[in-house]
Amino acid sequence: MNPVHVGTRHPARRRHRRATAIRPAVSALAATSGLLLLAGCTSAVSVQAAPHAQEPDCASIVLALPDALGDLERMDTTSQASAAWGSTTSAVVLRCGVEPLGPTTDRCVTVETPGGPSVDWVTVAGEPDADGAADWTFTTYGRDPAVEVVVPAEVTASHSTSFVDQFGPAIAQVEATRSCL
Repeated sequence: MNPVHVGTRHPARRRHRRATAIRPAVSALAATSGLLLLAGCTSAVSVQAAPHAQEPDCASIVLALPDALGDLERMDTTSQASAAWGSTTSAVVLRCGVEPLGPTTDRCVTVETPGGPSVDWVTVAGEPDADGAADWTFTTYGRDPAVEVVVPAEVTASHSTSFVDQFGPAIAQVEATRSCL
């Protein structure tokens, strides 16, 4: 036995005990930080980017969109040139840069914006669910890049889609080249 260490604690053992005592606290802190990061990520609505989302006009449109659609607050999204309102489980989703529509037999309506521009939209309803609510898809007509707005059945069950007029000022930044007949 080494006489220097008789009756004294070995410094290496002290460091080991301290490190062992600290490990659970560090692990708990890391786990909590990881949960907070994951919680922050879950507040964004997952949206697939449109094929032409990189169009410069899309950036202008998205920046000019409203912060709320009635009681549906705007949320973060996971892709460029998109926006969402509502909740992560049932959100109204707007994507700029979808393929512009050609002539169609689908319903095309002109939506007047109070005190502002009018925008032509092709409207398509999905199949109604058991409660009679359906998904609705609105796609701008006669504008390039085109904008698509999808309103899920969970939203249409409790909200009118009349908020589409609130997109008019933002979408009007892209000149209309055709209109509904």
